[in-house]
This record gives sequence, C-alpha cells and structure tokens, in this order.
Amino acid sequence: MRKTVIAANWKMHKNLSETEEYGQKLMTLLASPLDAEVVICPAFTSLQVLSKTLEKSPVKIGAQNLFWENSGAYTGEISAPLLLDCGCRYVIVGHSERRHLMNESDASINRKLKAALNNSLIPIFCVGETLPERQNNMARQVIKEQLSRGLDEVSLTEGKIVIAYEPVWAIGTGINANPDDAQEMIAFIRETLAGLYNMELAQSISILYGGSVKTDNIADFMDKKDIDGALVGGASLNVHDFARIVRLGKDV
Repeated sequence: MRKTVIAANWKMHKNLSETEEYGQKLMTLLASPLDAEVVICPAFTSLQVLSKTLEKSPVKIGAQNLFWENSGAYTGEISAPLLLDCGCRYVIVGHSERRHLMNESDASINRKLKAALNNSLIPIFCVGETLPERQNNMARQVIKEQLSRGLDEVSLTEGKIVIAYEPVWAIGTGINANPDDAQEMIAFIRETLAGLYNMELAQSISILYGGSVKTDNIADFMDKKDIDGALVGGASLNVHDFARIVRLGKDV
C-alpha cells in the first residue's frame, strides 16, 4: 500500500528563529500519531535547527536541492553526505524553479537523482509542463521525456523515490489544476513508470500533486485514486494552515 506524503517546500523563506518557532508549534499541532509521512524542506541554513527542533517528532526533514558529487571543489553547492549530516531524509530534485530559473537539464537532474539514491536520501522527483506546452497538447510528451531522461539508468526499489507532478503554470500563481486533470496526469505518470520499470513498482510509488495546494482544495485532490499526497509551497509557510493540510490529507 502506498504511503501518503505531505511535503512542505519553504523555498527561500524563514530565518533560524522563525524556523525554530514553526517546528515547536508544528509538534503541538500534530501531536497525535500521523498516518501520513510529513516532510519539511526548509532553506539550507535552517536544516540543522529544524532537525534538532523536530528530533522527537515523526516529521522528516528534506532539502530543496543537492549536487551530484559527494565532495570536492564545487563552490556554492551542497552534497548528499552534508545533507545527511544535517538530518535530512528527503531531497527535492528537479523542481520547476530549478529547471526554468537555474536552467537545470534532465541530464543534471538524472545525476542528482543517482546521487540521492546512492546516499540513501529519498528524492522527491518533480515533473510538470508549462502552460504553452499544455495548450499545445504536449503535456504528456513533456512528462514522459522528463521521466525517461531523469530516470535513465536509475535502479528503483519500493519506497526509494517519490514523484511530484507540478504543472508549472499552477506554482505560486494561486491557480491550481482541476483535480480530475491532476488525476489524469498522475495516472499517466504511473503508466509511464510501469513502462520504464514494471506495474508492481509503479503501483508502489507515491505520486504527489504540487501547485497552489491549500486547505480548501487538498481534500479534493486526495480523493483521487492515484494522488498520494501533496508538495505544498506558499500554504506551508503558515504552520496552522500546513497542519490543517496534513490532517485533511490523511483523513481522506
């Protein structure tokens, strides 16, 4: 049975004191046993303080990016071993903002996925189309290419990766995909994974929806059979809203 995953991507927000305050409040708000895997992905500077704050909590820590080498002369980059040392269990790979603002290619994303998996980090591998690509009926082609190129020569086993479908046009815009459209695309992702690997593995992988997820729409997405959770951006910055999203997500 696939696990529900609710992940928060804070992007470039929250200083150390804000991070500690958030972590303390979240432990209180999510005091009961969690049926969902909850992951917080703060800025690099907040990883260690959040890990320490949540050390007695089931909430997992994730990073927003990594480099493909374990060490070396790579100024400004961060490696999987360094992330593990900060308490990370997850890492976001291939987020659309990295693809489109930082010009990350499928080839570099592929190397990052391998680095994460080789170091026992669980990647949250993001795929998604732009609005022009969707309007030109290219969404499936784009998603298939991102998956096949990103996962080229990547060996997967159950529970070692999470996929996040995030239509680029819905990220940070306040416009979310229709739950039926999200279900259709995520079912296609699962079908593509089955072709790349096998149906049994495809059925075991948790696939999330990401793109303007809020308290008032999480239940509609989670009600769909192939959507296993959410990658939450702006709404995760408010601890009360994020805790409510977690509760609504796991109760569906």
